Formats: sequence, C-alpha cells, structure tokens
Amino acid sequence: MKAMVLKSFGGPESFQLCDLPKPVPHAGQVLVRVHATSINPLDFQVRRGDYADLVPLPAITGHDVSGVVEEVGPGVTSFSPGDEVWYTPQIFDGPGSYAEYHVAAESIVGKKPAALSHLEAASLTLVGGTAWEALIVRASLRVGESILVHGGAGGVGHVAIQLAKATGAQVFTTAREPNFEFARSVGADVVIDYQQEDYVDAILRETSGRGVDVVFDTIGGDTLSRSPDALAQLGRVVSIVDIAQPQNLIQAWGKNASYHFVFTRQNRGKLDELSSLVERGQLRPHVGAVYSLAEIPLAHARLESPNNGVQGKIAIAVS
Repeated sequence: MKAMVLKSFGGPESFQLCDLPKPVPHAGQVLVRVHATSINPLDFQVRRGDYADLVPLPAITGHDVSGVVEEVGPGVTSFSPGDEVWYTPQIFDGPGSYAEYHVAAESIVGKKPAALSHLEAASLTLVGGTAWEALIVRASLRVGESILVHGGAGGVGHVAIQLAKATGAQVFTTAREPNFEFARSVGADVVIDYQQEDYVDAILRETSGRGVDVVFDTIGGDTLSRSPDALAQLGRVVSIVDIAQPQNLIQAWGKNASYHFVFTRQNRGKLDELSSLVERGQLRPHVGAVYSLAEIPLAHARLESPNNGVQGKIAIAVS
C-alpha cells in the first residue's frame, strides 16, 4: 500500500511517500480501505515534534478515516466487508490515517452517515468528536444559553457553531471579515471581527454587560487568558489548546468560572451522536480544499500558513 511516512520531525518536507505491506486485522479489529482523511492542527504539531516522546519514528500519522471495511478480524460482530465506516484512529497508539489501508479496533469505528461523502466524513471525525466532548460533555451547554466560539471559520470552530445551534444556544463567534458570511451560513448569530474590535468589548455590548455562559477556545494564548472577561457569572471555559505558559486566571475566580481542557477520546458513541445530527440536517462539515495523498506536505504547509484562505477543513482524497 501507499503511505505517507514521517521520517523525521520538522517541516512538511519531513514526509516521504512509501510502499508498505498492507496491515492485517487481528481479533477485534477491522481492516479499512481508506478513501479519505483530513488535516488538523494536531497533525502538524505531531509532524514538527511537539509530541516527540509519544511518536516513535518512522511513523504513519493522521487522525481521520472515512472508508470501506475490507476485512474483519476474529470476534468482530458490528461490521462486515463492504460497510462504509468513519472514525479517528487511537491517538498516539499505532499507525495513523495517511495510508491506503488502516487497522482499527472495532470499538472506535462507526457507520459512516449516508448523507456525507467520504471527504466530508473524514473532515468531521476528529473535529466533531472534539467539539462534542467540549460543548456537550464538558461544558454541558443547554438550550437558551449563550456561547462564544473563537475561530468560527476554522475546522473545529465551524462544527462547534453547528453543535451549539443544534443545542438551542445563542452563538457568538470571532472571525476575519472575509469569513463573516461563512460563519453566519453555519449558524452564528453574531460575528465579531477580532481584527477591528476587541471581542470582550463586543460580547459585553451584545449581552448588555452580562457576558456569555460558555467560551470555547480553539486558539489559546491571550484568547484563553482574557476569556473570563467575556464570561457571565458561573460561566464555563473549554479549551482544546495546549497551555504554553502559565495563565493568570484571577478574573475567572471573580466569575466563579469553571475550566475544562479537552484532549478528545475515541469511542463509537460520539460518532453515533454526530451521525444523528447529520441525518437530521443539523450538522455538515465544510470541505474548503482537497489534496491527494502525495500532496499531504502541501496541505500541511497551507494549513500552517496564517490567513490561508481555507474555510472549514482541508481534506485528503486517498483512494
């Protein structure tokens, strides 16, 4: 099989397209012909060596799969050859999705929503699972509440907006002016141009000084440290970004705020919940650009570039 292999930590040139043996499923596993994967910030963080202690080289990386079951191992009862499936491979535990075939535990695999193409499905598994865990499991976002989603035009952000709307929340988001229409199209009620206006000032103005119930941080840094300023009393902050340096959260103490830091876990339950939203027409990932397996280095370089012009996700057509 063809696979994009990470030979060393560094820039996009660290990848090499290789021919490798097709994996074999063992007990409780399925062998999937990968039709599509996608690119996430986690992917370039792994590539540049942010998690070097957890990723032995050489490695096949990648964190999204949409494809078709080709073979099942002993004991597998949920799937048969020919089934269309989607999932996020176990993070930091074995080969990833940048290959024509992938083996996964039956327990983390879900039936792909029929309403989505493989490119769309592969653009939703990791970001959808992350947003679900952040907003539904950790923040317990409820109908009638309000939420600020930082980076609403991004891969996680545009999915989080749709999840929040499906929950019945009022959604505020930050974006650059060229992405306003896109953010509104996926459900944002109020879009704030963070380049032209301080988002805290905008939130306090739009909420008559109350603040929002939940802040979803997809950016980190100053965005995380200033989020309490935009919170209502008893508000919640959920972040999916590593903390690179100590944060002064004294404002959070004054708001009786709670903080949740999310590194998503793999399970079929979240995929089934996302699938239900897709089938009801309440959730659809947006594919902003498509590359081939051989073009993964180009896709990485584009995602890392500031203001890269991509709305939603970069998907990879594998086969």
